[in-house]
Amino acid sequence: MAQPTVILATASYDHTIRFWEAKSGRCYRTIQYPDSQVNRLEITPDKRFLAAAGNPHIRLFDVNSNSPQPVISYDSHTSNVMAVGFQCDGNWMYSGSEDGTVRIWDLRTGTCQREYESRAAVNTVVLHPNQKELISGDQNGNIRVWDLAANSCSCELVPEVDTAVRSLTVMWDGTMVVAANNNGTCYVWRLLKGTQTMTYFEPLHKLQAHDTYILKCLLSPEYCDPQRYLATASADHTVKIWNVDGFKLERTLVGHQRWVWDCVFSVDGAYLITASSDTTARLWAMSTGEAIRTYQGHHKATVCCALNDGTDNAPSS
Repeated sequence: MAQPTVILATASYDHTIRFWEAKSGRCYRTIQYPDSQVNRLEITPDKRFLAAAGNPHIRLFDVNSNSPQPVISYDSHTSNVMAVGFQCDGNWMYSGSEDGTVRIWDLRTGTCQREYESRAAVNTVVLHPNQKELISGDQNGNIRVWDLAANSCSCELVPEVDTAVRSLTVMWDGTMVVAANNNGTCYVWRLLKGTQTMTYFEPLHKLQAHDTYILKCLLSPEYCDPQRYLATASADHTVKIWNVDGFKLERTLVGHQRWVWDCVFSVDGAYLITASSDTTARLWAMSTGEAIRTYQGHHKATVCCALNDGTDNAPSS
């Protein structure tokens, strides 16, 4: 099976994972996932594997195979896995779960190498671009920085007491972090480096982005520069695109009929993929705010999407 240059996958409450041809909208592979719903999808940096975070396991599938069976299963969480991601070289994987833990896994053996206790259900985990710190957000409103060298929590923040942190995102150069919560608020911090490896948070902005839950927030990637955007996907059926310079609303993506659960930028920031409870995923042109492709095939809510359209070089524009 020839490897597509663009890997686009979605997962749904219908217990399937689907792979799509990004341009045509054709679904070319469906994986049945009977054990649980899938909460999060992530593609390895080398585009070879897709991680599916379920309840309570994470399964790794071969992108270039037609086998319905996972290559490996990661099994020591005890509840819903809500976050999953990879170190930049693909050497290890991290995860966060409603069991209150953040874990680091050996990708090849499937063994859990480290476990950090957040003491509340973890909704979101991101890896700092320095590859040395994980940042987690939980149901009780705590944000914690886990220093992987010191193997401990180096920083704790509570932007809004008892308001769940739903999503975290870090700017590609490590200068900014955004936390989105259940009240529709985004808290923005500038990240400053201390004398140690610890990251300090300097409050920069508070953005009332939506009037209801924000389910995903995402900062634009490196090759989008000098433009820098924040996307916020919400239960109000919209995705809003904010200019990070002043946090002015650039455009609102309207078209989904129900909650928008997830979004992911293309490598150059020119496009955004979204996943919604209306069963569809959509491809949006950032320049116009128009939906240019709809991915239809799931029978229930589409709750997560993953995209890897990167190359080893910067894209030609």
